[in-house]
Amino acid sequence: MSLPTNDVPKEVEVISQLVEKTLKTGMLVEVYLVKNPRQYESAIFIDGHYKAGPPVPRPLDNPTETAAYWMGVRPKVGLSKEEGEEILGAVNVQNMLHHCNFMDKWGVLED
Repeated sequence: MSLPTNDVPKEVEVISQLVEKTLKTGMLVEVYLVKNPRQYESAIFIDGHYKAGPPVPRPLDNPTETAAYWMGVRPKVGLSKEEGEEILGAVNVQNMLHHCNFMDKWGVLED
């Protein structure tokens, strides 16, 4: 299995696949563990293309039985509780193992 490279920012290294699922629309969604210069994060790929978004899954305001977290922007992709927790766990473990201080600044405006 080759790691995706389409649209990946040059400072991001794709490490390993964490989650794979096919949406009702037929789109293939893959979430990978990635290494940025300062920390490990997760990244979402839709049909093999990198999509910008938060570095870890975000909890939904109104979770359902099938979706408790989301990732990506245009489109947002719903993740089950198990998928979200698997991704969060993998990112947290790698940051702890490599003594990285994880900072999530996605969506935060600079003053």
